[in-house]
Formats: sequence, structure tokens, C-alpha cells
Amino acid sequence: MHLSIIALVFGVIFISELPDKSMFATLILSTRYPSFLVWFGAASAFLVHVILAVSFGRFLTLLPHTILAVVIGVLFLLGAGLLTFGKHGLEDNLKTKKLTATQSNHPLIVFSTAFSVVFIGEWGDITQIVTANYAARYHDSLNVAIGAVLGLWLVTALAVIIGNRALSLISPRVLQRVTAVVLAGFGIASLVSIF
Repeated sequence: MHLSIIALVFGVIFISELPDKSMFATLILSTRYPSFLVWFGAASAFLVHVILAVSFGRFLTLLPHTILAVVIGVLFLLGAGLLTFGKHGLEDNLKTKKLTATQSNHPLIVFSTAFSVVFIGEWGDITQIVTANYAARYHDSLNVAIGAVLGLWLVTALAVIIGNRALSLISPRVLQRVTAVVLAGFGIASLVSIF
């Protein structure tokens, strides 16, 4: 087990997921439905996405080293660009299903609602791209997956526990900018490593 890889991936994923649409979706769902069921549904969706991302990252390692370094560098820079200039969930108009009183008491329905909202919302998300990049860069799917899952699960837990207060404590824009700078640094480092 490489704690340095786990800690690095955890930190980057944790910071980049804080201003994300899935965090806000979880936050909103947890104000309406039982918190544990919302967390469990969202956490399960994140686990599936991490498995998919590290599998894709493992596939990338089959590329020759120079091409792999270019792909990883470009993807990191693309992620930094998306965070800096694109919509990253902050401007999205979150739409969640409204459950009837009877449905909101049914654990399977609450779980599946949280799972589906996060699962659909995370396709092509920055955290999925970053997780795949780290799996390819470090050739260590397990430790990357552990770091990514722990980061995503902690953000989800914070969203459920803190609820609406999180929005007033942390500026999503600041977190976006910090994450963009970190990703740009990794992208440049990856491209420089070619030479």
C-alpha cells in the first residue's frame, strides 16, 4: 500500500469534488430524505464510477510511455481548463425527483434516487477524468481507487452532515480555482517529463 499515492489522490479528488454538482445534489437530497440512505446511494454510485475510471486508466497504461505522458498531460490541462472556464456544476440547475411521503419512507426508493442522481451526474466529470489519469500515471489502480473513493465518500458525508451550511462556509469558486491550478501543474509536469 502506497500511502503517498492514496493521500495525493484523496486530496485532489476531495478538493475538486467540493464545488461539484454531485455534492450539491447530495446536499439537497439529504435535506429531504433520510441522510444515511442518501449517503449510501451516492457513495455506491461513486464507487462504481471509480472502478470504471481506474479500469480506463489501466487501459491507458498499455500506450507507449511518451504517448501516455502526452495523453495524461493533455487530460490534466483539459480538466484545469474545464474548471477555470467551463460549467462545473455551479451554474447547473439541479433537478431532483420529488418523492411522495410514502416513497420517501421506502429505503430502496431513496437509495436508488440518490444513486441515479449521482451516477448520471458523474459521467465525464472532472473527478472521473482525474482518477483515470492518476491510475495511468502511477500504474497503481488499487491505491488510486482507495484515495479517490475516500475523497468522494468524505465529500458526500460532509454534504449530508453539514447540509446547507456548507455553501456559506466554503467558496466553491475558490475551490475550483485551487483545483484548476493543481491540475494544470500536474499536466505541465507530465508534459515536461517527456523531455
